[in-house]
Amino acid sequence: MIWIEEIQPEDLREFWDIHIKYLVDDGIISDQEDIEYFTGEAYRGALEAHMKRERDRQHMVYFLRDGMRIGAASYCIYQSEDGKCFILDFWVFPAFRGNGTGHQCFAVLERCTKADGARFYEINSEKPDSVRFWKSLGFVENGVDEYGMPLFIRR
Repeated sequence: MIWIEEIQPEDLREFWDIHIKYLVDDGIISDQEDIEYFTGEAYRGALEAHMKRERDRQHMVYFLRDGMRIGAASYCIYQSEDGKCFILDFWVFPAFRGNGTGHQCFAVLERCTKADGARFYEINSEKPDSVRFWKSLGFVENGVDEYGMPLFIRR
């Protein structure tokens, strides 16, 4: 069984180390400018501040199975708007990929977020493997974000 462990703002140091490794190792970012941005105070500070908001709070979580971390996610449910759950990051650690674990993790995330007011989901993705994964969960193309990154939605 998979469950979610919420990361508290004061416990983010380890998450940030895992996060940048994921972004680089999975080929999501590759140039030094992007690495500096995603490890910098502007990006991390904004997300940490959003974790402390009263409404529309940013969540950072680990997925656990048998007491072991098998993946992580970052998301925000816009309860003050239309209930969109925007998934900023979602990944299964490489050792646990390829056997349905990602689908199981999303099912747990979906149950958790729906209980917290999520009505639909959106994510941006452009890596072919990631796009296939999201489409396999019923996500469909939904334009692009302000940076030109493809958006996918599931209602």
